[in-house]
Amino acid sequence: MTAPSNQDSSTPGAPDPGLHTGLRARHLIMMSLGSAIGAGLFVGSGQGIAAAGPAVLLAYAVAGLVVIAVMRMLGEMVAADPNPGAFSYYAGRALGPGAGFAVGWLWWVQLCLVVAAEAVAAGTILRGLIGGGPPVWVWALLFMVVLTGLNLAAVRGFGEFEFWFALIKVVFVAVFLIIGVAFLLGWTSAASPGLSNLSDFAPHGVSGVVAALLVVAFAFGGIEIVAVAAAETEDPQRTVGRAIRATVWRILVFYVGSVAVILLALPWNDPEVKEQPFVAVLNAAGLSAAGKVLGVVIVVALLSSLNANLYGSSRMLYSLAERRMAPAAAGRANAAGVPVVAVLASSVIGFLAVPASYLWGADVLDRLLEVVGSTLIVTWFATIASEIVLRRRAERDGTPLPLKMWGYPYLSWAVAALLFGIVVLAIANDGVRGQVLSTAVVVFLLWLAGTVRARRQDRLASLER
Repeated sequence: MTAPSNQDSSTPGAPDPGLHTGLRARHLIMMSLGSAIGAGLFVGSGQGIAAAGPAVLLAYAVAGLVVIAVMRMLGEMVAADPNPGAFSYYAGRALGPGAGFAVGWLWWVQLCLVVAAEAVAAGTILRGLIGGGPPVWVWALLFMVVLTGLNLAAVRGFGEFEFWFALIKVVFVAVFLIIGVAFLLGWTSAASPGLSNLSDFAPHGVSGVVAALLVVAFAFGGIEIVAVAAAETEDPQRTVGRAIRATVWRILVFYVGSVAVILLALPWNDPEVKEQPFVAVLNAAGLSAAGKVLGVVIVVALLSSLNANLYGSSRMLYSLAERRMAPAAAGRANAAGVPVVAVLASSVIGFLAVPASYLWGADVLDRLLEVVGSTLIVTWFATIASEIVLRRRAERDGTPLPLKMWGYPYLSWAVAALLFGIVVLAIANDGVRGQVLSTAVVVFLLWLAGTVRARRQDRLASLER
């Protein structure tokens, strides 16, 4: 693909001198799984079911189709030009520095919010498992301290830890699916409900599905961390395509399969489904003891996701600093290749969630889950637009691409139209209109700030010359 504009100072294809290439393909795959299989699945799925009932499966199907295509587009750009700024970096090249600035900062804030949500969710579930003990804010504080420390370690050690951390929850989700299917087929001690729980398929109509879409979008969030980690991966041109292919289908099987089991096993409006859907299914199957074990695994899963998302947010901030879009201190790495300032800055919102959960309790988690969905849609739009522009430039210049998007440009435009349709439906929905419009305002303000900043830097550079 073509060289970046003068506002984007990173050299394409060159490894960053501060970061170390210590990650391997298996680390990359498990890191993306670790980021995506967290609060969005174990907690957010219950929120989506409450919003749409069994029709939430439609929301998962639509979001799943979008995420498959978006990840392929992202893979095309990453394989050609890996950079820790990923979609922010590509948006800067394709759409100008204002777009790169807006997308980068929005995604950084989004991941910081996810980190906070997962710390609070893990604390909430753990306290419920032990039936008391320290309050949620104490657990959230402990998790933030330990995992921030882990992110300050060298990237190879971090990648190895995250590999095994994420593997625990991947195995667990597979076991949950087996147990759920066995329950539905009548192979456990509890009677199977059959298909009776699907009788009221869309209790809230189209508006419920639309409301669930933003929650579901949050659920799929995190898979794009593959693109961020590629800059610290050995042989990214080969490993990125492999990681994206492996991650996408596994995410879809885990998400759609798990949600289908929950909806078949229990009524959609069961209060326990909204709060702890996975534990509720095991209890219904007559495996309440397994529910306790499951609760522990869910906590591990949330912490794995927190770990991966803290990594991703720190690398995005590092890239923004390298491109003169964030304070320079965040763009420096220590001898071990760790951007210490970026890691610490990215953990701030997570630490702020500690006093927030002390003051407002469980409401903090609900508010965090609501905010993130619409910001992820912005990231998807930016990725689609960047791929269309950069692919056109690559074909014009005869630049070879190691990995290509299917059916370009028709499928790329079709996915953009589908995503636009989701946004229009969301704006028409009273329940989520405010969230979408407020996100649009924030994006515009960030784009304006990035554009002004870039022009000021260009003027200063011209004066120095």
